[in-house]
Amino acid sequence: MDRWQAMRIFVKVAETESFAKTARQMYMSAPAVTRTVAALEELIGARLFVRTTRSVKTTEAGSRYLDDCRRILSDIAEAESAAAGHYAEPSGTLAITASVMFGHMHVLPIVTEYLDVHPGMRARTFFVDRPVNIVDEGMDVAIRIGHLPDSGFTAIQVGSVRHVICGSPEYLETHGTPATPAALKDHRIVASNSAWVSPEWRFARGQRIVIDPVLQCNTNEAAISIAKAGWGLTRVLLYQIGPALRDGTLKIVLSDFEDPPLPIHVLYPEGRQAPAKVRTFVDLVLARLRENPLFN
Repeated sequence: MDRWQAMRIFVKVAETESFAKTARQMYMSAPAVTRTVAALEELIGARLFVRTTRSVKTTEAGSRYLDDCRRILSDIAEAESAAAGHYAEPSGTLAITASVMFGHMHVLPIVTEYLDVHPGMRARTFFVDRPVNIVDEGMDVAIRIGHLPDSGFTAIQVGSVRHVICGSPEYLETHGTPATPAALKDHRIVASNSAWVSPEWRFARGQRIVIDPVLQCNTNEAAISIAKAGWGLTRVLLYQIGPALRDGTLKIVLSDFEDPPLPIHVLYPEGRQAPAKVRTFVDLVLARLRENPLFN
C-alpha cells in the first residue's frame, strides 16, 4: 500500500464525509477508496470511521490520526517545495494588524515593499491600539509589542523596544535633567492614555514611582508633540521618537534606570501550514525589523 496516497484518501474521506464523493474527486472507484481505508485501519489496528447509511464520521482515534495526517502531508509538500527551491506563488489578499503608530511608521513601508515584489497580491491593514482577535477579525498576520499570552499561534520574536522618558533640550536646559526616578516629582509630566494605565511608572531593580501628570493626552503623538515643544517630559516607546532623536528635538533621560525592553513578535495562526502569502510576508517582516537598530 502506498502510505502517502492512503493518507491523502483518508483525509479526503474525512473532509467530504463520503466514500463516493472522495472517489469522484480523486478519480477513483468507490471500492478502491473503501479498500484503501480498510487496509489503513488494519495496518493501524484501529477503526478510523463510523459508517452509517447516511454519513461517515471519524472516530476518536480517526480524529487524532486526521490531525497527524494533515501535518505530515503538509510537511511533505513543504519539503518538496523547499527541495525545488521555491514556495508556491502568493495570491489573494493579506490582512495585517498592528498598533497605530507602529503600523504607520514601520509596518506600512514593509507592506508596500511586499506589494511591489508581488504585484498580483492585495493587502488590508488594521491598525488599532487594542488586542485584536486574529481569527475572529480575519487577520493573517499580527505584529505585537509586549509579552504574549499563551496561544496556539506561531510567534516569532523579531526584536525588542525600550520604554524611555524623554524631553526637549530646551526643557532640560530650563528645568534640569532628572538624575533618578524620584526626581520626576519635580518635573512636569505629560502622559498619553496608552501609557497612563496606572499612576505608577516602573523602573529597573523593581523601582516604582507614582506620577501625577500635569497633562494627559489621548494619543502618543500628542504627548510627543508637547514634549518636543519643550513643555514637559513624557514616556513612550523608543521607536515612536526615532525621528525626533535623530534630529535632536528630543533627548532620553534616566536611561540607566529603564525597565527591561518589551519583546516584539510576529504572530500568525497556521504555523508551517501557513499559505504562501503569509510565509513570504513574514519572511520580509523578519528581515526588515531585525535590521532596524531601534528594535535591537
